[in-house]
Parts: sequence; structure tokens; C-alpha cells
Amino acid sequence: MPSNIEWKAPARDFERLQQLAGELAGAPPTLLEQIDTFFNVARGRLKLRRLGPDHGELIHYTRDNRPGPKQSSYERAHTDQPDALRALLARALGVRGEVRKSRWLYLCGQTRIHLDEVEGLGRFLEVEVVLQPGQSPADGERIAEEMRRRLGVAAEDLLAVAYVDLL
Repeated sequence: MPSNIEWKAPARDFERLQQLAGELAGAPPTLLEQIDTFFNVARGRLKLRRLGPDHGELIHYTRDNRPGPKQSSYERAHTDQPDALRALLARALGVRGEVRKSRWLYLCGQTRIHLDEVEGLGRFLEVEVVLQPGQSPADGERIAEEMRRRLGVAAEDLLAVAYVDLL
């Protein structure tokens, strides 16, 4: 199962973080408009990410709720019918919550830097180190910590939970 090491924090100086992320990535970001619908499940989190009327991803993931870099294991399935799938899953499982966000995505090697504007919550920085086959979680944690330092984020600013939990 694929996994990454990730952390999230409030973006205290969004413009400065955009500049730093751009320097680290060496390229401009990709802007993504996302609607994440979370469904009631017994284990982990299940969300349908709508990227457009004919493009979405169903994502199930497990991750500890604790601040700091943490491992997230996930599975994804693509869909060309996100609205129909959302309606079906809402009827079957019930909706836990919905997160709407604009995401500026910067790619820096195996690291994804997200600067998010989340409706109703504000601005955040999220870093995901996508683990390569055979790469240890400890190695990913080291990379995530280095990114935290390079982006100037204090350890005490790291959040423990997902956006849906903050709503």
C-alpha cells in the first residue's frame, strides 16, 4: 500500500511561504480547486476528491491523529463520475463533512508542498513526502523535518488532525 510522511500547519505568512515553496520547487505551482467529501467509515478516513465534473479520486487512508510528521497509508481509485459516486456513497455511508479548498501544489523531488486556502478555516501549509518502494518511514520523517525547517515552520505549530476534523 502506498504511503507518505506528512505534516500540516497554519500558514502564518502565506505570501512568504509561496516564495519559499517556489524556490524549493524551482518551478511555479499548479492551482487545484478541490472538494473533498468525507464519508462515515469504521476505520481511517474515506474521501471523494472532486477535481472537476468528470474527474475525481476516491481515497481511503489511515493516519494517527498527532502533531508532527506522521505516516499516512492510502489507496486511490479514479472516477470520471464524481457526482454520481458522491451521491451513491452519501446514501450508503452518510456524509461526515465536506472540505472545499484552493490548493497551490509545488513539487520538490519526492515531496509535495501544498499551500491551501480552506473555506471556513483559513490558510494552511501541508507537506507530503511520498515514500519510494523500500524507503523507510524514518527516512521520510527526516526529509519532512528538513522541509519544516527550510519553510520556517515551528514544531509547535504542527496540527494533529485533518481539515474535516477542524470544521
